[in-house]
Amino acid sequence: MPPATDAEGNAKLLPLPRAIAVPPGAAARSSVPAVRYDLAVSGTGEQAPDDGVPDDGPREIFERGGASWYGIQFHQRKTASGERFDMTAMTAAHKTLPFNTRVCVRSLVNGSEVLVRINDRGPYAAGRIIDLSRAAADRIGLTGLGIKQVALTVVDRDGMRCGGLSVEAGDAAAPVASSEPQQRARASVPARRKAVVPPRRRK
Repeated sequence: MPPATDAEGNAKLLPLPRAIAVPPGAAARSSVPAVRYDLAVSGTGEQAPDDGVPDDGPREIFERGGASWYGIQFHQRKTASGERFDMTAMTAAHKTLPFNTRVCVRSLVNGSEVLVRINDRGPYAAGRIIDLSRAAADRIGLTGLGIKQVALTVVDRDGMRCGGLSVEAGDAAAPVASSEPQQRARASVPARRKAVVPPRRRK
């Protein structure tokens, strides 16, 4: 559209009208849904999206917020639960959930999910609700972004779904400590023999 001109034909910008675009009492031209920015809050009462597979019903979201991950710098270090951190295992850290709680972590960016087991405490940074192992972060595409908004669902019974699969009793279970390595180590150490020193002969 050509610019407005005055009576002499010179181009001139006209001031914007100060009146509101929609007259009083008129219906709104569009309805914009409200946006929630309080992501790091409890999501009790909210329902997770349906994955299209019939199961035991909708899952209740326990918490929503930021997720981060930790890897090689903490590998094989002791966690708050006492076990060694394994960055290749499907584990995570949470501030309040009991150890060995199974949690389905759903990415709010791409919709992917991963089942993890809580074995550590943290994170303590503002806005973050869970720290995932490197393997769990890779599963939902978190490692490339660093921090991602997620929704947590506590898996408290068998048959619930996570990542399109039904969760069974042994999924994400705590590792069972075995005493075989210690027994083998003890068996491989030979017993010490006492050296026999002959008595000295008198000249």
